[in-house]
Amino acid sequence: MTDKLPLFTKISYALPAFTLAVIGIPVYVYIPKFYTDTLGVPVAAAGIILLVIRLFDAFTDPLIGVISDRAVTRFGRRKPMILTGAILVSASILFLFNPPELSVTEATAWFGLWVFLLFLSWTIVTVPYESLGPELTFDYNERTSLFAMRDGFLLLGIFTAAASPALIKNLFSGRIASAGEGEVFFIMSIFYSPLIAASAIWCVIFLKERISAPETTGIFQGFNYVRMNRPFMILLVSYTISAIGNNLPATLILYYVEYVLRSDMADLFLLIYFITGIVFLPLWIKISGSFGKKQAWLTAMAINTGAFSGVFFLGAGDELMYGVLVFLSGIGFGATLAIPSSIQADVIDYDELMTGERREGQYIGIWSLAKKIAAAAGVGIGLSILGAAGYKPNIEQPESVVFTLRLLYALVPCICNAAAILIAIRYPITESVHSEIKLAISRRKAGENVEDPVTGERLYYLNRRNI
Repeated sequence: MTDKLPLFTKISYALPAFTLAVIGIPVYVYIPKFYTDTLGVPVAAAGIILLVIRLFDAFTDPLIGVISDRAVTRFGRRKPMILTGAILVSASILFLFNPPELSVTEATAWFGLWVFLLFLSWTIVTVPYESLGPELTFDYNERTSLFAMRDGFLLLGIFTAAASPALIKNLFSGRIASAGEGEVFFIMSIFYSPLIAASAIWCVIFLKERISAPETTGIFQGFNYVRMNRPFMILLVSYTISAIGNNLPATLILYYVEYVLRSDMADLFLLIYFITGIVFLPLWIKISGSFGKKQAWLTAMAINTGAFSGVFFLGAGDELMYGVLVFLSGIGFGATLAIPSSIQADVIDYDELMTGERREGQYIGIWSLAKKIAAAAGVGIGLSILGAAGYKPNIEQPESVVFTLRLLYALVPCICNAAAILIAIRYPITESVHSEIKLAISRRKAGENVEDPVTGERLYYLNRRNI
């Protein structure tokens, strides 16, 4: 397989990212508030449900990754799972977004059931899907371009999702006025659910999966190899801490804008943030190519942290200043999505050098788990603490709630990003080191003893199957 990818291949790979992102914002931002404020689900109960379900992913994400690596079908390792998972996601969205008339207890149970099925099916599609990326090219900079395309489509999907409520309300104003907010989610679901299945079908048809023999290392030994991959562990810990910080604002933005800023312009602020991320993403690709992935990622996190720290000090009426800070923090947003994924592909190559096997699914499963733990912390802990502080929907909040919102929304994320930067500084794989890794893989397959480009230690010939 050549290292350079045609534009059509990059777009085909990126399409599912768009459709999954379109429903990501409603699930993470709008749906929890809809169930708590409109259907009466207690905010603490919603937080606990989301936290427990996300923690369940501690089992499912690595498991799906291992299954994806070991699957043997005539259609490939990844493709059958991508298609099956996408269809299940589409079905779950239809039920979650369209609850019937329910009591508070029934609404809480309905929310828990369909969120559980949604996240399980989400794992089934996203882990194999993301595992395809590192297989498509082994070029250091081409990977950044590929994942930037994917995450650019993801940002476009987020932008579409953020714009959708206002657009739907304008286009269907007559029906919305009589039916209420639930009508918005109904319209979103009937448009977006089929797109998820369609994009998965397109990806399955037009992407050429690399046919490879399944992994032979035992499951637990495989996880041990992952644990011993120092560059990956540095990346994983840093990314997870940063993602926890980034998920708190994603969860709490509607609450912050309404009760701290006393504004109804949350949709506009979301659009500013995501548009900025899309616009500046090509610049980050160039920066990554010129100065390296690590430097680009560190710079992006520093910009986000520096800009967003000012949000803690804002209050009622500070809409303009908040909009400026949202724009500044959005500059680095695209880079914090695309660059860690590209770096992750490089550490998978390092694992191949050390073990002689390709375990994209196992690594992506662990990576997906980290993302979901971060989301669980953002949604579960954020909403639980907000409920404990005395939050009650649709009333003027006491000062304790307002201060808690400012703390959770702005200050805690900045502290998380600062910690992530300090850890990521130690990441060792540069472009030159990655070139040495690829060369060492080839030489080791040929039966030569080589040096580990990261540690300098001697690596002896692996008498294993060729991959």
